[in-house]
Amino acid sequence: MDTTGETILCDLDGTVYSAGTTVDGAAEAINGLRKLGCVIRFLTNTDSKPEALILSDLHTRGVDVRATELFTPVTAARRYLAAAGSEVNVIAVVSGVLRESFVPFMREGHHPITHVVVGDARDTLSYPVLDEAFRALQAGAELVALQRGRYAKRADGDHLDTGAIVAALEYASRSTAVLLGKPSQDFLRLAAESAGTQPNEVWVIGDDATTDIAMGNAAGATTVQVRTGKYPDQAAERATIRAAYSIDTIAALPELVTAASTHASD
Repeated sequence: MDTTGETILCDLDGTVYSAGTTVDGAAEAINGLRKLGCVIRFLTNTDSKPEALILSDLHTRGVDVRATELFTPVTAARRYLAAAGSEVNVIAVVSGVLRESFVPFMREGHHPITHVVVGDARDTLSYPVLDEAFRALQAGAELVALQRGRYAKRADGDHLDTGAIVAALEYASRSTAVLLGKPSQDFLRLAAESAGTQPNEVWVIGDDATTDIAMGNAAGATTVQVRTGKYPDQAAERATIRAAYSIDTIAALPELVTAASTHASD
């Protein structure tokens, strides 16, 4: 089989699975891309659980994703905090299952808080937690957003996402968050470099025009909008954020990549 040698940066939630259900043909599409010789990285804004649980969930769905292929805001946050020095001391406004990921950056005793990390905190969020974070920001801590989506789609409907909490803390503290998830260009660059290429040489596939497609377009990547996940909700956004290609589902991606690569070589 002819190989394309393309690098694929693929979204997960809304693209590989949507509202709790694996998209028909997703696993087969990923296997098909591998057979074409594509290098795949999975970029997700999932900030409610650590990488190991995300991988376990994908494997349960029959989707073959390897640990080295997965990029999450949690991965980026740990790297960001590790590079900030030995005096880092974090308040983590995150889910209970994710808190352990940030324990190495929490110092015992009366040390000033240097960073407030905000992620999906649906099971831990309370007014006292928000107030502690707010006071730390007032005292000079840096606000770090794992992502800033407005809402998330789940099996039982739409839910407030991390971006709403980040916006509240920004407004109250008059601070601006450092963004570590999509559509951060640093996030895209990190994933592209791990595959040995540059951001403008990759394909970016996703359902969300405001994160996946906007991020890819800003980098000069080849963008592909799938009509699953948030697609039906974003007619207004797609009027100004246009992907290079649009397909019904990820199942059509191997054929599209093959056709585009063949055309480019003619």
